[in-house]
Amino acid sequence: MNAHVVYATITGNNEDVADIIITALKAAHVTVKKTEISQTEVEELAESDIAVVVPYTYDNGSLPDEGLDFFEELADVDLDNVIYGIAGSGDTYYLDDFCVAVPKFEAQFAKTHAIKGAEGVKINLRPDEKDTLTLNAFAQQLIKAAQARS
Repeated sequence: MNAHVVYATITGNNEDVADIIITALKAAHVTVKKTEISQTEVEELAESDIAVVVPYTYDNGSLPDEGLDFFEELADVDLDNVIYGIAGSGDTYYLDDFCVAVPKFEAQFAKTHAIKGAEGVKINLRPDEKDTLTLNAFAQQLIKAAQARS
């Protein structure tokens, strides 16, 4: 089984989120490819059993500038049979705009025919111990969904 984890980060918080997910996937013997969002073509996700996107939300609900092309192109790719999950960080200071990149990316993935393997995870700023447990469970759900699909 293989996974592709795509992340966007400014502060390093989202790379931390991605690394926690990657550690959990590798512990379950999943081969993982990790790429930064601006260096990733959406078509690459079709080569994976599991696709994970880790976008940040900044300001009043803005998506990562460096990931806008990826986000737009995502709607046009066929990821039939790929299991996906979205986890990302934001700042609760922004109230209703906290981590809106997570559901926005989930909506884009829905257009690809990919299979949602886990509920999106929203992290306030940097992941703590509780968040690590949540992200480990998230990774396990993705693995179970991929196993059920095969």
